[in-house]
Amino acid sequence: MTKDTADERASDETPVTASDADEGRSKPSDGPTLDEIRSWPATVSVPKAATALGVSKSHLHALIKRGESPVKLVPLGGRHRVITASLVRLLEGA
Repeated sequence: MTKDTADERASDETPVTASDADEGRSKPSDGPTLDEIRSWPATVSVPKAATALGVSKSHLHALIKRGESPVKLVPLGGRHRVITASLVRLLEGA
C-alpha cells in the first residue's frame, strides 16, 4: 500500500468527539465499569466523573454551574470534587 492510499483512508475516518458521546454514540467500553468506579478514592475530579457518566466535562461543569448536578459535590475554592459514593448510587440506579 502506498503512503497516499494510507493518507486517504485516514482522512476518511471520522473521529468520535465529546458531543458524539453525549448523543449516545460512544462505545460502552469507553468509560470505566461500575466496579472500577467503586474502587476510586472518596472524591474525584469533574472530568473523571464526567467520563464515568458518559458526558463531556464541559456538560457536567455546566450542570454544576446551574445548580443541576446529578451527583453530590465538595466545593473547594473555585473548584469542585465529585463524591464517588454519590456517583456510584446514581449509576446503580440507571
